[in-house]
Amino acid sequence: MEYKFTTDNFETEVLKSEIPVLVDFYADWCNPCRMMGPVVAKIAAEYEGKVKVGKCNIDENMELAKQCQVSSIPAFIIFRDGKPAANYVGAMPAAELKQKVEQALG
Repeated sequence: MEYKFTTDNFETEVLKSEIPVLVDFYADWCNPCRMMGPVVAKIAAEYEGKVKVGKCNIDENMELAKQCQVSSIPAFIIFRDGKPAANYVGAMPAAELKQKVEQALG
């Protein structure tokens, strides 16, 4: 399942999550972001129950993007215990993103 993270649910769904969370910061007008959509969906399905995976539209949640220091998109931040554990920017192959998720899980 792919989550939709917003300013309203970020604290509950991400910062207070009992499992690691991968947040994909994106915008609808961003081509690399659109390319990563199916990759993120695949990871969401593959890691269901182990990692919460979701997207955050920076145009709709600008303040949240600022708080997370997102300056380029797509940006992927993996949160563990309410803190950013890993941060990646830019489109990448599915295997590379999966490897980064695995590394962050330890």
